[in-house]
Amino acid sequence: MEGNNTPIFYIRDPGDYTFIIHSQKRNPRTHLPDPVAVWDFWSLKPESLHQVTILMSDRGIPDGFRHMHGYSSHLLTLVAEDGKFHYVKWHFRTEQGIKNLHPDEATRLAGTDPNYATRDLFDAIERGDYPAWRVYVQVMTEEEALKYKYNPFDVTKTVSQKDFPLHEVGRMVLNRNPENYFAEVEQAAFAPAHMVPGIAPSPDRMLQGRLFSYADTQRYRLGANYHQIPINRPISGTSNQHRDGFMAINGNGGSAPNYWPNSFGGPHPNNLPGQTYPKNFAVSGQVGRHTYEVTDADFEQAGVLFEMFSSEEKDRVASNIAGGLSQAPVFIQKRQLKHFYRASKDYGRRVEAALKAAGSKL
Repeated sequence: MEGNNTPIFYIRDPGDYTFIIHSQKRNPRTHLPDPVAVWDFWSLKPESLHQVTILMSDRGIPDGFRHMHGYSSHLLTLVAEDGKFHYVKWHFRTEQGIKNLHPDEATRLAGTDPNYATRDLFDAIERGDYPAWRVYVQVMTEEEALKYKYNPFDVTKTVSQKDFPLHEVGRMVLNRNPENYFAEVEQAAFAPAHMVPGIAPSPDRMLQGRLFSYADTQRYRLGANYHQIPINRPISGTSNQHRDGFMAINGNGGSAPNYWPNSFGGPHPNNLPGQTYPKNFAVSGQVGRHTYEVTDADFEQAGVLFEMFSSEEKDRVASNIAGGLSQAPVFIQKRQLKHFYRASKDYGRRVEAALKAAGSKL
């Protein structure tokens, strides 16, 4: 699955994915981090405000890998043997408790111990203090998804736990360290298209784009046969009709045919509902390149989240925002401020005050 330590993302259209990555890159002339590009893009994509609010909050700097929750972000599909299905969001809730770093402490660690988070995780596992996460799902029917007040296939939105409570389904434990970091971590090739039987995608547009792009990334990074590398290979081995290409290391299919159907046996798909896809998946609407319309719904959840913070955390959020936004031109500051005010008047006031305190000429 496409996982993150936040339940949402900045954008919902896969066509924007390359652009948000480009906006986070270093300036092509100075080769320095570029807050102008960052805030220019975010201010022109108001649906990013929810994720920006989380990023600039205390949870934006977790105290290592062990003290953060995890989320599937996207809505996925669980398929039963008879082909019936439900939509689910996955939650991984840390048993170690949430811990975050103050920006000043994070800055100090970045200079004195940039390996802090990696060392903390490695040492905990090495001493037998295995980090664990309780695994939960939110479950909704197809009808509930279509009638929900927010589009559940919009990855910039959360699905309220009051409306769809968490159901515990398991526990994830990290109980060993890699013997060789390059072989087992650097060469690990994750992609949301790699799904086990019983799990299928949803109509989430960002997920649909990621089904293609992540596997393409791994092919570019590791080669066409990346799935034959031991860390990526199924325990039962790789069985398909692929052959040749660089680094084909599993016998290359021997002398068997590499097409299906054939008359000589070998691997074959079952294509059974409940194994590979839902049964009777309803679709409707007009096919086309559709854009999203920005509405009040794109600001509501960010405003609700901000109002949940204590007064002190609200000030830290505003200060964190002002640190970068104050370096952008005033016209970008004004455009972004409108989004904060639209989410919450208190949000807008605090950010505006923090910008002025940072020297902005608003």
